[in-house]
Amino acid sequence: MSVTVPGVPVSVDRVFTVHGDEELVARAGHLFDPREEFLCVASDTSTWSRPARQHNGSSLLHRGSRTGAAVYKLYTPSAVADPADGKKLTEISEHGVQIRIYSGDLAHEAIIIDRKVAILAGPPVAGVRSYSVVQVPEVVAAVRSLYQATWDSAAELKSVLADTPPAVDEQELAILRMLAAGRKDESAARTLRMSVRTYRRRVADLMVLLGADSRFQAGVRAKALGLPV
Repeated sequence: MSVTVPGVPVSVDRVFTVHGDEELVARAGHLFDPREEFLCVASDTSTWSRPARQHNGSSLLHRGSRTGAAVYKLYTPSAVADPADGKKLTEISEHGVQIRIYSGDLAHEAIIIDRKVAILAGPPVAGVRSYSVVQVPEVVAAVRSLYQATWDSAAELKSVLADTPPAVDEQELAILRMLAAGRKDESAARTLRMSVRTYRRRVADLMVLLGADSRFQAGVRAKALGLPV
C-alpha cells in the first residue's frame, strides 16, 4: 500500500517517520482519536493494539465505536488461525466493528483516520517498527482508495470462521475416528485407553466444539471442515 502522488507538494510536518511505538504515540498520539471513520489493515491483532493502549489505555476499536466513528478492520487469515483470536474478533464485531479477512498479501499494515491521516507500518527490524505518518489529502485519499478495493474483495469474518476447522488434538481426532467408524463407547474407550466415563465426556465436549446435536452430526461436521477423520 505504498503510494506516491506526482506533483503533490509535501511539507516535512505533513509527512514524517517515527521509530517504535513510543515515538509514534509521542508524536502522533493525538491523531488516534477517530471522530467519523477509523480504517485499519493488519496481518494480526497486535500491530496497532500496543500503540493504542499506550495512547489511551484502551482499544481504539472500542473507543471508536463509543464515539460514533465507523470502525473497519481488515486482517489476513493469520489473525484467526488461533481460535482464541477468532473469538476475540467475534466479540469486537458484536460491538459494531466491521471485520473482514483478506486472503491475499498485504503490502503494508496501515490505519486511516477520518480521511485525513494515514499511518503506514513498516516491517519490524530487530523487534522495532517504523511508522510513516502522512497528512497529505491526495495521498491519504489514494491509500483509502486502495483500502476500499481490498475491503471489497475480502470475506466477512463470520463466513471465514464458519469454514475454519476448530483446533483439536490427536486424542480428539482419535475419538472422532471412533465415532466415524461407529464404534461402541466401551470398545472405543478400551482402544484409546481411557475410562468409558472420560470417553463420553470427551465426546460431549467435541459435540459442543463442532456445534453438533448428535454424534453422527459431529462426524459429518468434522469431515465437512476437512479434519482428518
